Amino acid sequence: MSYRFLLFLSISLIAFGCQKQDFKIEQTYQEPKDPSPSLDDNWAAVPKGLQAAITSTNIRFVRSEIPTIEPQNTWSGNVWQGERTSAQLVLWSTDSITEVKTTISAFKSDTGDVLPSNIAEISFVKYLITDEFANGCGYRKPEDFAASLAADVLDPVSSYAVKANETRPIWITINTPSDAKAGSYKSTFEIVINGQKTQKFEFTLHVIDKVLPPATEWKFHLDLWQNPYAVARVHNVIPWSSEHIELLKPVMKRLADAGQKVITVSLNKRPWNGQTFDPFEAMIDWKKKTDGTWTYDFTVFDNWVQLMMDLGIKNQISCYSMVPWGNEFYYFDETENKEIKIAAAPGTKAYEELWVPFLKQFKIHLEQKGWNKITRIAMDERGPKEMKAMLELLNEHAPEFGVSFADNHKSYKLYPDELKDMSVAFGHPVDDKDLQQRKAVGHISTHYVCCTDKFPNTFTFSPPAEGVFIGWYTIAADFDGFLRWSYNSWTENPLQDSRFRAWPAGDTYIVYPKNRSSIRFETLREGIQDAEKIRILREEFSKKGMLAELKSLNNLVATFNITTKPADLEKMLQNAKNKINAFAEK
Repeated sequence: MSYRFLLFLSISLIAFGCQKQDFKIEQTYQEPKDPSPSLDDNWAAVPKGLQAAITSTNIRFVRSEIPTIEPQNTWSGNVWQGERTSAQLVLWSTDSITEVKTTISAFKSDTGDVLPSNIAEISFVKYLITDEFANGCGYRKPEDFAASLAADVLDPVSSYAVKANETRPIWITINTPSDAKAGSYKSTFEIVINGQKTQKFEFTLHVIDKVLPPATEWKFHLDLWQNPYAVARVHNVIPWSSEHIELLKPVMKRLADAGQKVITVSLNKRPWNGQTFDPFEAMIDWKKKTDGTWTYDFTVFDNWVQLMMDLGIKNQISCYSMVPWGNEFYYFDETENKEIKIAAAPGTKAYEELWVPFLKQFKIHLEQKGWNKITRIAMDERGPKEMKAMLELLNEHAPEFGVSFADNHKSYKLYPDELKDMSVAFGHPVDDKDLQQRKAVGHISTHYVCCTDKFPNTFTFSPPAEGVFIGWYTIAADFDGFLRWSYNSWTENPLQDSRFRAWPAGDTYIVYPKNRSSIRFETLREGIQDAEKIRILREEFSKKGMLAELKSLNNLVATFNITTKPADLEKMLQNAKNKINAFAEK
């Protein structure tokens, strides 16, 4: 083979590596127009070609701003066997359209062990409209609040057309197998760029010889309220049709895989007086017959509960509500041949006539299904007077249920036996004596955040680290878990605009249609994993008599029992994570 031919071949290969190719970019949806683009950045000063770097998962990038980060082409993560971790890269370019495809190779150790490439999930991060905290709760006109774009939606595509003067993050989720051998594994993440040189990044996954069990075995009591009716509306299918059921499964499986313990049920129509874009309908049909007796159709209730249990969510059924907002109830009246809406406050004769027949038949049905011991009558921030009257009736006719209650009135002191599942507002600590008494009898005690909490929270503008902090605070304050009222109560256009009429943007949901995750959800899940790791280490140190290590671990965790945001939260979390992984290797 002649020297001239070899030279020609080399030049041809180099040219082919950078030439324009027939790229097929995966289809995705169009983002909204930026309501407040940055006009200050000098994009003309950015070098030609696609710029790319590995960066922190604690950064929400702005689409119209040039990233101000240190160039980095390596990533390293420490994980337990069975743990999920995340990485973030960011791309930016001045080119009119830069088409890119991404791939990640298998993870290989020096000893020849291999973890397949499909343990890593690649998503391009997409933007949607958000607003600001301002005064938190309260009805708001969009024009009165600063609007911007937030990077949050994880769109599961591995190729993308990056536009001119645009910053585009990539999120990589790595699910370490529970049977992975301990050791260091290397992988290569590639960005193949149409007409440009391929860029490569080295990933190193350090697997610690400690197992994080599957989410169904986690003790953390996660309670994110589900809205199946939003899924039906967004996908334009009939509620509880076979199409609806199939659409529900993946999005609820994502919740189960985060350790969810509670099934949200609406006993009657609009338990929150229609506060969501998609009101909750009754999962039980109430019918008053012409002779004055009642019948109840439990078909939807049964199908919904069974679907969730089949996915692994089976600890508790929370039934909303015997004290709905407004004390309004609905049923079909055969005599009048129409739906009736009545107002019946707890303690009234009308309330008793409505609920006593229901509780009698509901008890029988739950016993037949084997669900009676895990069912709770659930309430959300109801006043002491209403609670007292409701509990008197419940204790007389169905005391075995007990109550699940989002409590902002310290009702756990008034009704310590009935509140089997109690959640208090963040920043309102429970006396240690009360917590220990509740634990001793097997009652659940959690905390919640809502529109009143600037920190910590899971709004679309919230810093990602706040989701992680929630897990650390939960275990530091000795709670059993965390409650948030909004898993998927989607806005009218949830992929475009996360603002809603009464609360800061993103307050009503944390995942997206077609089973898309979010930066917020992944970081919340990360904090829950950390809490489980701490629990496991505590149990191990106690069992083995490693008292010095236990004391050191507890002192570390105690630093997160705070209700105001520290200036160095991201650093605090990273240092604490490193320490619990070091504990795990002892």
